[in-house]
Amino acid sequence: MFIEDSARLSFHYITDADVEFLWELDQDEDVMRFISDGQKTSREDITNTFVPRFQAYSNPALGWGLWRVQEKESEEDIGWVLVRPFGFFTKDPEIDNIELGWRFKQASWGKGYATEAAMQVKDALYQIGIDKFCAMAKPENLNSIKVMEKLGMTFSHEIEYKDNLYQEKVVVYTT
Repeated sequence: MFIEDSARLSFHYITDADVEFLWELDQDEDVMRFISDGQKTSREDITNTFVPRFQAYSNPALGWGLWRVQEKESEEDIGWVLVRPFGFFTKDPEIDNIELGWRFKQASWGKGYATEAAMQVKDALYQIGIDKFCAMAKPENLNSIKVMEKLGMTFSHEIEYKDNLYQEKVVVYTT
């Protein structure tokens, strides 16, 4: 799958060659506040846990994986958008319900980049026949919830999401 550039952003499929970028993004405690309670991710965890985890659901033909987002004017890598079946690592994955997620450098917050990027990815997936989307966040992560709403998602339910690495009470928004 290919994702066309948006007005301000370009997209590149993330591979294990992007370890440095993934690590750099996770070094801001504010970026990690709703992910790991502000704990930075070590290089070892990026290499030994995060990379194998996203590789487990990566499927470039279907668009599943992580998409690095680059600001076109500056050519700076500013974040990523996640695409995978909802609950992929749980006992009941929903293959036809595609989860979107995002993580962006703090310097890019408040500029609409997360919404623009997630919308561009969502539109590309829609073009290949995907029409059911969801996203989840901690209930207190109001900025991510605003992005979900701008993507046309509405509150669906609250769950205790649990897989082999992650357990949190989250809100789920769907299209």
